[in-house]
Amino acid sequence: MSATTTAVAGPPPVALRRRLNRPFAVGVVLAVWLVGWALLRGRDTLDLSPASLTPLHRWLNDVNDAVGASRTSSPVFRYVVNELRAAIDTLVVFLQGLIAEPSYGRPVPVLGWLGVIAVVAYAAWALGNWRVTVLAVGGFTLFGLQGLWQESMHTLALTLSAVGVSLLVGIPLGIWAGLSDRFHRLITPVLDFMQTMPTFVYLAPLTLLFMIGPASATIATLVYAMPPAIRLTAHGIRTVPPAALEATESLGATRRQALTTVLLPLAKRTIVLGVNQTIMAALSMATIAALIDAPGLGKTVIKALQTLDVGTAFNAGLAIVVMAVVLDRVTTAAGVRVQHPPRRRPGVRRLLLGGFGVATLVCCYLSYTYVWAAEFPTGVALGPELSRAAASVTTWAQDDLSGVTRPFKDVITVALLNPFQTLLTGSPWWLVAAVVVGIAALLGGVRVALVATVCVAALVGTGLWRDSMTTLAMTIVATVLVMALGLVVGVWMGRSPRADRVIRPVLDAAQTMPAFVYLIPFLALFAASRFTAIAAGVVFAAPVAIKIIADGIRAVPAATVEAATAAGSSSWQMITKVQLPMARQSLTLAANQGLIYVLSMVVVGGLVGAGALGYDVVAGFSQGELYGKGLAAGVAIVLLGIMLDRIARGAAQRSGGVPVGTPR
Repeated sequence: MSATTTAVAGPPPVALRRRLNRPFAVGVVLAVWLVGWALLRGRDTLDLSPASLTPLHRWLNDVNDAVGASRTSSPVFRYVVNELRAAIDTLVVFLQGLIAEPSYGRPVPVLGWLGVIAVVAYAAWALGNWRVTVLAVGGFTLFGLQGLWQESMHTLALTLSAVGVSLLVGIPLGIWAGLSDRFHRLITPVLDFMQTMPTFVYLAPLTLLFMIGPASATIATLVYAMPPAIRLTAHGIRTVPPAALEATESLGATRRQALTTVLLPLAKRTIVLGVNQTIMAALSMATIAALIDAPGLGKTVIKALQTLDVGTAFNAGLAIVVMAVVLDRVTTAAGVRVQHPPRRRPGVRRLLLGGFGVATLVCCYLSYTYVWAAEFPTGVALGPELSRAAASVTTWAQDDLSGVTRPFKDVITVALLNPFQTLLTGSPWWLVAAVVVGIAALLGGVRVALVATVCVAALVGTGLWRDSMTTLAMTIVATVLVMALGLVVGVWMGRSPRADRVIRPVLDAAQTMPAFVYLIPFLALFAASRFTAIAAGVVFAAPVAIKIIADGIRAVPAATVEAATAAGSSSWQMITKVQLPMARQSLTLAANQGLIYVLSMVVVGGLVGAGALGYDVVAGFSQGELYGKGLAAGVAIVLLGIMLDRIARGAAQRSGGVPVGTPR
């Protein structure tokens, strides 16, 4: 048989048997687990009471105390850490004094509300168009009407500080990674690791070095926001057509000239997309960084969530969403302008920009000089009305919709979450470890099994095995729900262009919202519970899974679909026998991304009653004696993320080859 015939006929019989035997082997492992749980339930479960500390936790507390005592004596802190913290703090204080806080002996910031709105309008029009300008002006005006102008400016100042430093460092590193294969291979796993880690994890180690405050929050934000800038800059440079570069080099251009005249101009659109993603990541992290005393809207949301004040949380959450939408649309419009420059004559545009600039300067002068233009008018305040309306809707939903929401919550909790959590937490730890390693070996191979072994052993070492298993149970249950929703909506979008046009903008908008915002509506519907975190995790992770599945369905060759149709396949047969099997790579990638997104959201759900590792991290920030336990919980979250990510990636690669380092 020829090679061509083999390729058309399908995989060889041995490979086919292996592919068919793998699910059966996984089923056998799960069956053995159930039998072991029934026989050994309650033994070697490594339970730890909430108030108990292990020797590791106490040692981490001692490390925290020792680091605090050496901040003024250690050369590392005096000449590196403290200087970096002071530099970042200076930048943040400068921007806060510019737009958010009183400065230079003045009772108001340098730029009041009128000046800020004018500058935002000018930037939106210069980078985008009049529609984006109207959106930006309306959005920033809404902050004042909500009574959240100062909080919004604090969040904006923190975001801009982090984005500025992220781009200052990230774009040069991205250029280096785009030009050097060796550096690209070196930095890719680092970026994968940084993007795999849930946002909570960045906070504990950074507070150990930089203490709690705006500087630590800014550093945590820029560390989280930098990977997209590096990755997309490198991607833009590496995808420049070789012919363009060869033509420039043939004319005698140096490497610097080729970079500035060919590579960067042709990669400009991708770099602008990296800026967009960096801004979105920074805004998301800036709100979560409120846990380490970052000022702004995030602090308002956290206080409201901790007191279950849905009205106040909704008001501040709405402001976060509006800010995310405005920043996203402005940077997206900038990317469109780079790719498709306007047809208006340059001279006319420069004249309009000049006139608009003069008007902006006048508004800035008025906001600097007059109190009415500096302090947002308080006569019209929508914030209290929005808060009261949200509280009323919450009360109505919990009272009148309980007949719908409570059964749904109980079914998921009783039928899925409780049994699986009992299986994980009630089994001997060594049995769960053997099951995890065995499944990792079957799905990903020996290398993935070794990674899983190291992660499981380290989880045992953190002293938080039960909390880790509780978090793992919530993560897997939420991921199953994400995949169920992703299959239904993704297949619909992949088969119907009309559905794709309607649903995709909604998914794009959903991906711009920071994680905290998703907790608010589900807290209103389901009160504080584990299910609230699971529901928020499903909605947070669903957009990316749905889009990946839809793209996979759409990528099935039209000739294959036509052949199946000609053979008399029904729609159900077409989906189950043709499209889903051929989109297997997309399904495994969607599961991988869903796991990571869900884990990050379930951990944040510790603020609304999810407990487990998320609660341990939050408690570590608020109670000094639990700092070590919170830091160990952060490590456990990282270990869970790495383990789940590697198992899902290994399964994806074995099913058809998903490249490691797939951008998120």
